[in-house]
Amino acid sequence: MTNPNALTPTQIRALEAENPKLRARDLADKLGIAEAQLVAAHIGQGATRIAAHPDRIIPAAEQLGEVMALTRVDACVHEKVGRYGNYHPGEHAAMTLTEEIDLRMFPSHWVHAYAVERMADDGPHRSLQVFDAAGDALHKIHLRAASDHGAWASVLADLALDDQSEGQDVEARKPVEAAKSRPDKVDVLREEWTRLTDTHQFLRLCSKLKMNRLGAYRIAGAPFVRALDPKAADAMLRAVQDAGIEVMIFVGNRGCIQIHTGPVRELRPMGPWQNVMDPGFNLHLRLDKVAEVWAVDKPTQRGPAISVEAFDAEGGLIFQVFGVGKEGRDSRADWARIVTALPALEEVPA
Repeated sequence: MTNPNALTPTQIRALEAENPKLRARDLADKLGIAEAQLVAAHIGQGATRIAAHPDRIIPAAEQLGEVMALTRVDACVHEKVGRYGNYHPGEHAAMTLTEEIDLRMFPSHWVHAYAVERMADDGPHRSLQVFDAAGDALHKIHLRAASDHGAWASVLADLALDDQSEGQDVEARKPVEAAKSRPDKVDVLREEWTRLTDTHQFLRLCSKLKMNRLGAYRIAGAPFVRALDPKAADAMLRAVQDAGIEVMIFVGNRGCIQIHTGPVRELRPMGPWQNVMDPGFNLHLRLDKVAEVWAVDKPTQRGPAISVEAFDAEGGLIFQVFGVGKEGRDSRADWARIVTALPALEEVPA
């Protein structure tokens, strides 16, 4: 383990006090530290180091009643209000499956975690926060006024680790994998793409051909993919809002994928951000960080799975959006019409 930060916890707290309006992630970036180090500077002063594995944290979250679940990448924040439940553990992947909170979690990346409690004029602000080895946030669980605050003390007692020393060592952040293509394998890619029966098979296909998702999109061509104008990210949200249909919106990092299933009712643009501000669901998207958008068509046993997928300039996946195909709530035909109408990109990225 290495610690690239030269600031002591005392110095971090002092600098935080000088920047009270900056959000934690933005302040950490400004100070040149990981967000986990910002939180860990408060251990013993409102923060408690806790067990980081989802097998411990998610059952604890189920005791807290209605909360807000937050998962983000650099360009997009996904927030859902609801109750945790229906947890399915797994060595490589775990799941929480409720109507409101739908998560896919990858335990190997859940390395550091803290219970955070800070007093404010409107009462205590409490949260459970999970970070990867580099100290980047994977998932946060924020209590709300309607949460069971009476369970907070027992959750802390159950999750707290013996080591409560302030400060946190972190590893160097691993860079995002850039687009990786194999043009010499494009015929195999296209042939095997037609044989897919489930969307989860696609990444296994990419791995077998030594490509990644974005690299495969860049060479697959029609009818499998269509490069869209980056402005299609905003146009898609507006079209879903206008059509009143339900969609599935995926936002995920290395350790957690969070899914919203439902409509997009209220959009509030603010500066570079496009914001979905619906009851129980908020999405905050930095439109200026959307570098590539793709319309993707994958065959499945239940019919074509059509998605709109956005990537940042480094090749990192920002979001995926699909039509809902649930019985009695099937938006796939309307969704396909929306995707077909989105503006194409004249020149496909190299």
